[in-house]
Amino acid sequence: MEKKIDWKQLLKNNGILLVFFLIIVGLSIMSPYFLTVTNILNIIRQTSIYGIIAVGMTFVILTGGIDLSVGSILALSGAVAAGLMKNNDVAPLIAALVAIMVGGGIGLVNGLLITFGKIAPFVVTLGMVTIARGLTLIYTGGYPISGFADGYRQLGGGYVLGIPIPVIIFLATVALAWFILNHTRLGRYTYAIGGNEETVKLSGINVRFYKSMAYVIVGIMSSLSALILTARLNSAEAVAGQGYELDVIAAVVIGGTSLSGGRGSIIGTLIGALLIGTINNGMNLLGISPYFQQVVKGALIIGAVILDRLRDETN
Repeated sequence: MEKKIDWKQLLKNNGILLVFFLIIVGLSIMSPYFLTVTNILNIIRQTSIYGIIAVGMTFVILTGGIDLSVGSILALSGAVAAGLMKNNDVAPLIAALVAIMVGGGIGLVNGLLITFGKIAPFVVTLGMVTIARGLTLIYTGGYPISGFADGYRQLGGGYVLGIPIPVIIFLATVALAWFILNHTRLGRYTYAIGGNEETVKLSGINVRFYKSMAYVIVGIMSSLSALILTARLNSAEAVAGQGYELDVIAAVVIGGTSLSGGRGSIIGTLIGALLIGTINNGMNLLGISPYFQQVVKGALIIGAVILDRLRDETN
């Protein structure tokens, strides 16, 4: 007997791919410059900056949390790395490791305040937005730090076999995160905590540790993005990363990760990030005003939350 296709379920599971395809077709028709190898690589390279952070944010949202401080962590990490290289003549590798430690450290502080302090993630990370941004302004004095060695700048503008290095790093973080979430204890517990935290506690699992690790991961990813952005622009500024949290959260939620936690995937986040990057690129090619682009981004956030609510109601 032939099995009947459940079109409703098929559309629910693959709706984001259909939307992505329709947007690509539409932009290809409206602009002859869109569907070119150069532009496609440019889209993925631009997406990689906030896409890497979105990979880390997936861990946080899977636990039922949120992190609004990623943009400020990016700014502070980038400034620290830039200052060490430019003002203290520290080797780029050492400066990068310090910057990643800064991001991971801030993430750990967020995680401890949320798990031990029992403060809502929204409140903790909203406060950290101001703290990290203020520390960046203090560190830089409000002035950009620029002019780095060519070797470091390759991180943001270099190529390997014709593929931009930021794209390679982005895809590598996606692959690593996919492996962690699907084949390690950290991944299993991340999903479990978001699904039913109380049950996980009663099972004897150290919820505070695994929940805090999610914030450490997104902090590290924010620092990694900071290094790429700083290298690409050849400059670190205190205003870097402003508004990134909106694109990051939208990418994760549009990709199918539930804001209530416990459900989602890294591949979905990858698609969500590429979708947002494609829309941003398309609006630029079509000469749409940056002010109107802000309206579109806001609508994307609201639409993402509505989609998340609808998914929850149908499960």
